[in-house]
Amino acid sequence: MGRKVTVATCALNQWALDFEGNLQRILKSIEIAKHKGARYRLGPELEICGYGCWDHYYESDTLLHSLQVLAALLESPVTQDIICDVGMPVMHQNVRYNCRVIFLNRKILLIRPKMSLANEGNYRELRWFTPWSKSRQTEEYFLPRMIQDLTEQETVPFGDAVLATWDTCIGSEICEELWTPHSPHVDMGLDGVEIFTNASGSHHVLRKAHARVDLVTMATTKEVLTATLDLEDVRSYRAEISSRNLAASRASPYPRVKVDFALSCREDLLEPLSERIEWKYHSPSEEISLGPACWLWDFLRRSQQAGFFLPLSGGVDSAATACLVYSMCCQVCEAVKNGNQQVLTDVQTIVNETSYTPQDPRDLCGRILTTCYMASENSSQETCSRARELAQQIGSHHVGVSIDPAVKAIVGIFSLVTGKSPLFAAHGGSSRENLALQNVQARVRMVIAYLFAQLSLWSRGARGGLLVLGSANVDESLLGYLTKYDCSSADINPIGGISKTDLRAFVQFCVERFQLSALQRILAAPATAELEPLVDGQVSQTDEEDMGMTYTELSVYGRLRKASKAGPFSMFCRLLTGWSDTYTPRQVADKVKRFFSRYSMNRHKMTTLTPAYHAENYSPDDNRFDLRPFLYNTGWSWQFRCIEDQVCRAAVLQLERRVQQDLDDVD
Repeated sequence: MGRKVTVATCALNQWALDFEGNLQRILKSIEIAKHKGARYRLGPELEICGYGCWDHYYESDTLLHSLQVLAALLESPVTQDIICDVGMPVMHQNVRYNCRVIFLNRKILLIRPKMSLANEGNYRELRWFTPWSKSRQTEEYFLPRMIQDLTEQETVPFGDAVLATWDTCIGSEICEELWTPHSPHVDMGLDGVEIFTNASGSHHVLRKAHARVDLVTMATTKEVLTATLDLEDVRSYRAEISSRNLAASRASPYPRVKVDFALSCREDLLEPLSERIEWKYHSPSEEISLGPACWLWDFLRRSQQAGFFLPLSGGVDSAATACLVYSMCCQVCEAVKNGNQQVLTDVQTIVNETSYTPQDPRDLCGRILTTCYMASENSSQETCSRARELAQQIGSHHVGVSIDPAVKAIVGIFSLVTGKSPLFAAHGGSSRENLALQNVQARVRMVIAYLFAQLSLWSRGARGGLLVLGSANVDESLLGYLTKYDCSSADINPIGGISKTDLRAFVQFCVERFQLSALQRILAAPATAELEPLVDGQVSQTDEEDMGMTYTELSVYGRLRKASKAGPFSMFCRLLTGWSDTYTPRQVADKVKRFFSRYSMNRHKMTTLTPAYHAENYSPDDNRFDLRPFLYNTGWSWQFRCIEDQVCRAAVLQLERRVQQDLDDVD
């Protein structure tokens, strides 16, 4: 009997409710797995309907079409002679479950429902699904007639069970179950399971990859090292651990589904094992260069638009966004060079040129990215030249426009109606006038951005429209340091989940990785919105002065507020200790109160936040991630009073210590 088995897993680019496309991608992955000699193929979570269906899971159509795709898979010759493990929603006794459906040669072996559901961060699985709570138990699942007709089965096992083939035993986990304190693979391993599978739909977060790798490593230790593995390695490793064997002898058994099939071949002694996979840990800057860039490409090709339009201000945020598009172009050119036909086809569709083969990232960038510097009377020549230089180095099609005529026209309408002309604070105006005049400039830029996105290709005799890119970072969104419906309002925002600190590190990374020397000047300049009048031709406002706090402090507030779930008082208590060497209790109190006042005052802006790539656990994204009120009592009277009480107590304690010290000195 053989001892070496080959298993395959895959990460498919599935799209919610794209049943036709999802089916074809599943079939292709099975075909590739078989070609590589695999006898077991594992697919991603909910791959048949797509993970992101959200409230479409409530619809009977989603369940029906998932069953129809399953029927097509069962019927396809591609799925013969390989155990197929696919993900889909299943209704059992009027309860909706997130399931693995495992089948072989037109017979369903097991429907395994998810037992621990992800319900934090971006995830709301408990909204749509119910966890299976009957550990090591199965029930009869009555198959729908369309499936019965194919499988000639009336019922199949539904529940927590494992597969027993001729040569080994296979246990299934589903994503979140791996992260629980007592993962199913622990008990499965004690009951003799030798191969664990885990279908995951987990999203990318900066600095998270190592945690996932550590979990998988701890689950498998030396058991599953490669795609082609030797079962005797597993058995030999386990046999010498006496404590494990004692625990295994007392373990409660799992229901076993007997499978008339073997993963190994009889004559496999000369079959080479796969090379051990060494995980490469990317730095956060490398992760940013890869993850959001791939997200941009996926969104572009799915939207069937012809490229991107980016307002390029000459600052770090828009420069980082431009670098992400350039990184995307580099990855696309590399994929085409390596023979990826699908990427080549997508590029040719986007640029509307069937003979085009991208080789130079700058050339591709010039075809799909239009950048625009929107100058006003408050803009400096320095930011204008920085934007132009970066555009030249990445190859984008760059234009410069003046927004002053539009701004003056809009303010003129107001003056015509009211008879009053607002002034900047520098010219004697009130703070309300000053803010209104800044916001007009910002909102005009949004209108111009969408006008150019729709018509700039038309004006150049090319087909299609452009997606408008936003470039507000996660810290500015958290504080609401942006104008509602300005350039922060866009189609998508690739940096909306990334902190200013990480963005600066990413831009420095791009200087070296892509030899973009223009970024050095951008990094050296202070962050500014350039919405107030210049003083002697120089910028008169900076972002950190406007906000009343640094970007580093904002990151701390964001993590405490979201990840540590701290309100004003808890945050003050934490920072009182954490910042004791830097700030007095009074200064800490003032900083915390300033943050929560500004945060709550501007929280309404999050309801219109541009959809962003999720990369940071303190994202304030109201659309999916941060379900908090958007209308607060911004006085926080009770909370701030508690903080003031603690400040007073700290002052009293400090005074008592000084008095005692003076007495000690006298003695």
